[in-house]
Amino acid sequence: MSTAPSRIYLARLVGLPVFDPLGDQVAKVRDFVVALRSESSQPRVLGMVAEVFGRRRIFVPMTRVTSIDSGQVHTTGLLNMRRFEQRSTETLVVGQMLDRQVTVKSTGVQGTVYDVAMEQARNRDWVLSRVAVQEPSKGFRRRGQTHIAEWNDVTGLARREASQGATHLIAALNEMRPADAANVIHDLPPERRTAVVAALDDERLADVLEELPEEDQVEILEHLDSERAADVLEEMSPDDAADLIADLHPETAATLLGLMEPEEAEDVRRLMSYEEMTAGAMMTPEPVILSPDATIADALARVRNPELTPALAALVYVCRQPLETPTGRLLGAAHIQRLLREPPSTLVAAAVDDSLDPLRPDATIDEVAAHLATYNLVAAPVVDDEGRLLGAVTVDDLLDHMLPENWRDQAVRGLAKRGRR
Repeated sequence: MSTAPSRIYLARLVGLPVFDPLGDQVAKVRDFVVALRSESSQPRVLGMVAEVFGRRRIFVPMTRVTSIDSGQVHTTGLLNMRRFEQRSTETLVVGQMLDRQVTVKSTGVQGTVYDVAMEQARNRDWVLSRVAVQEPSKGFRRRGQTHIAEWNDVTGLARREASQGATHLIAALNEMRPADAANVIHDLPPERRTAVVAALDDERLADVLEELPEEDQVEILEHLDSERAADVLEEMSPDDAADLIADLHPETAATLLGLMEPEEAEDVRRLMSYEEMTAGAMMTPEPVILSPDATIADALARVRNPELTPALAALVYVCRQPLETPTGRLLGAAHIQRLLREPPSTLVAAAVDDSLDPLRPDATIDEVAAHLATYNLVAAPVVDDEGRLLGAVTVDDLLDHMLPENWRDQAVRGLAKRGRR
């Protein structure tokens, strides 16, 4: 393998794209697998865990890696698309080694691992050669002093810890998109996952929960104390929270709803009242809602919110008071493209598309799909019999409910077939 640096720090590679010989991106780096034999011998780096299309994690042997630089990884292009399964003799660098408590023998320094480096040995194998250690913070210093030590000068790396921290793994997860972080957490050993969940703040945990499979969501939520579980549910989008609460034991669900803020709980209860796989059950009750006297500038300021998905930011809804769902009568919706063509001082009411037909909350999933496809929409309003806005259904809401549970595996099999041609 040709590579620019002779020593490579592995935590820095997480998230880098993986390219085939033709220059096409085929995966992303998620972790590295090592054979941790003892603290005296340098562990051999067996390969990397890469995430391919469909969020499937596969194993890429180091013999398939042709080069690594600061921005990308190149492979031979011959990848085994079988899902990665960790063996008992293997250790994940990011998932299991970061945050281990270690001691530097030559200096007596104690701290936690925040990175490890690999180098190529004389026999061309890649081995772990350096350990980056951070001391605990002292006094008013925000971060403790850092040290780089030789692998054989560090003790504690081969010892499994029941109470291993998660500070540096959390730092790596916070650099990822929620869907990518969820995939890492899904594959962590149970004790490591518990430590990570405990260390994540409520908002980040909510983002990650929304991307996890239902069984993982339920398992994680049931291991939280009730107060924190309710706080996390409040941070989730109401439609995702409603889906999750519906999977819980009725007594647990009732307890958590009682602990949530009344307004947040009311939104969730309302969504749970609709029949499954209908517009009412799929919609979000928090689209961008404006009064008729709002200006184009007001509308554009609202859709700039980075927490809005592209589909939710594509339409703003103009309604009579009150502006919380269920609102006053819906007057119409304004498309973002139209807003961008109008003077900022113009009233948003002048830009509404009043010909846009709304959906009813009992509309079936097929009716919702046909409606969005017919009118080339990425979102549509949902109203009650009195014309009050209840929420909006987006195309991503629709896809979440229309795709089969195993769609990712099917997509990966298709990718694997194309890769063997």
